[in-house]
Amino acid sequence: MPKPAYAAITLGSNSFNMLVARTVGGQPKVLAKYKRKVRLAEGIEADGSLNLAAFERGLDCLAMFANMLVEHQVDDANVAVIATATLRCISNADEFNRCALQILGHPIEIICGMREAELIYQGMVATTHGEGRRLVIDIGGASTEFIVGDGEKVLFKTSLPIGCVTYNQCFFTSAPLQPLDFDDVRDRVDLALAEHKSTLKALGWHSVVGASGAVQSVVEVLQHRQESETLTLTVLESLKQELLAQESLTLNGISGLCPERAPTFASGIAILLALFELLGIERLHLSGGALREGVLQMLAKRQSLAPAQ
Repeated sequence: MPKPAYAAITLGSNSFNMLVARTVGGQPKVLAKYKRKVRLAEGIEADGSLNLAAFERGLDCLAMFANMLVEHQVDDANVAVIATATLRCISNADEFNRCALQILGHPIEIICGMREAELIYQGMVATTHGEGRRLVIDIGGASTEFIVGDGEKVLFKTSLPIGCVTYNQCFFTSAPLQPLDFDDVRDRVDLALAEHKSTLKALGWHSVVGASGAVQSVVEVLQHRQESETLTLTVLESLKQELLAQESLTLNGISGLCPERAPTFASGIAILLALFELLGIERLHLSGGALREGVLQMLAKRQSLAPAQ
């Protein structure tokens, strides 16, 4: 008899995700994936509350997830709902959680940045081939996690307020974009990294892995153009020049860019450029997985340790 299905739901500042899986041969086998660009962080008001439009976008996505849980016959005991940066900081998080509980029938666990970094690393290790020490960077909507690890061992982790949604609102609100916008992002990233830059460089790494939509966006553009999927400073600088040449924030002149990814593409490129320069990164590859895969690993382990019925 097959083991019951389980579901990992992650509520990020940019996207909400759900993976449904079943353990096969000791490892999670994904049965279905669901994702929606909710862009929760866009809805944070000056008073720290989440506005009604973003609130409703989030709940509407959770209603879809609830329907899929029923369709895939996932028991409530086999669901994990994990929330990150935006729900960590908004003043009406409790209200959102209450509404979400009524829809999903399962409470939201709002995790700290350090726990998020751990799960991202676990998701990367489980899905990405590679050896030696790795630096993992996950650029989210409102925070970015940095992890250095060897194999399954985490040597360093931190979560910083660097986000493609929040930075987009600060620096890229009108077209045409300006070189100064990219300079300002670099300065902001430098300030956020200041406390950790020397530690990261001292630890060093053999390779760098990007576990985020910002990196996925670039890889999709490169795939469309049938170019190497490895991110380099040259690739990022070229995309920056394309961005500066755009006359509209739709960025429809950038070949291979999905319209859904356009709203945060400029900020993602700017953050990546800053990190390449400030940390001396030469090459970066896309990870096979991140937070949602880490939560899936957690659920699989929990199921394997549960007493047989």
